Amino acid sequence: MPCHNGQVTRDGKLVLAGAPIGQAGDVSPRLREVLESADVVAAEDTRRLRRLATELGVEITGRVVSYYDQNEAGRAQELIESLKEGRTVVVITDAGMPGVSDPGYRLTRLAVEEGVTVTALPGPSAVTTALAVSGLASDRFCFEGFPPRKPGDRSRRLSALAEEERTMVFFEAPHRLASSLAAMAEAFGPDREAAVCRELTKTYEEVRRGGLGELAEWAAAGVKGEITVVVSGHVAGAGEPDLDELVAEVDRRVADGVQRKLAISDVAKGAGVSKRELYDLVHRRTTTP
Repeated sequence: MPCHNGQVTRDGKLVLAGAPIGQAGDVSPRLREVLESADVVAAEDTRRLRRLATELGVEITGRVVSYYDQNEAGRAQELIESLKEGRTVVVITDAGMPGVSDPGYRLTRLAVEEGVTVTALPGPSAVTTALAVSGLASDRFCFEGFPPRKPGDRSRRLSALAEEERTMVFFEAPHRLASSLAAMAEAFGPDREAAVCRELTKTYEEVRRGGLGELAEWAAAGVKGEITVVVSGHVAGAGEPDLDELVAEVDRRVADGVQRKLAISDVAKGAGVSKRELYDLVHRRTTTP
C-alpha cells in the first residue's frame, strides 16, 4: 500500500460518475469505458442504469447493486469492503453528479477516511446548466438543494437567505413549486429576478424568467417535470425601501381601520419586502416604550 503525502492509499478506486440529465448523447467516452470495466456499479436505480447501458450499447460486466437514499448507509459499508479489496467501484445516480442532492456523500467520506482513491468522471449537472441558461449572475452562486417541505421550516430557511448576495440555485418537486415560489416571493420580495428551468436538455425543455411573484402565479396552474429554480442574490443598498416609512404607512392604514395583519401584508407586498421582517419591526416599535 503506497503512501502519498502521509496518507495510506489502496489499489481500489471509487469513481463518482456524472450521468446525463436528459440526453444519453451527453455521456462521455470515459463513462462508457468505466461502466464496461468496473468491478462494481452502484446505481441509484438499477433499471435506469440498464436502460442507459442499452441506449449506449454498453455491456456492464461487473456486479450491479442498488445504492439509493434508503439503503445508502448500509450499502456504503459493503462497498467500502470491495474498495479495500482492490476493486473499482462506480457510483452513478439517475441524473447528474453523485453527492449533489443524490446518494454518494457517505461513501465518499468513508473512502477518504480509509485512504481509498476517489476520483470523478465529470458530467452534466442541473445546477450549473440551470445557472448558465438563467441569465442571472453566475460569477458567485450557492446551491441550496430542496427547500424544506413544511411551510414553517421553509419560511425560516428562506428568511435566513433574504440577504444572501450570491445567486441561489434550488431543486423543487413540481407539485410544490407554486408554494415554494410564493414563499420565496414573500421572503425575497415579489420582484426579485428568478428563472424556473424545467426538463433541462430534454424534449420539452422550458426556461421561464421573471419576478418571483409573477412566476408563482404562473406555477399555480400546475407544472410538470424536473425543476431547478435560480434566484438572483440580494443587492445591498440598491433601491432599499425606507423601513421607517413602511412602518409609518402601516400605522396610517391601521388608523384608517385596516386590521394590522392585513396592513402589514399589503405594505410588505407593495414594497417587495419580507412580510415577516416588517411584522417584527412593527411589533418592536409598538411594544418598545
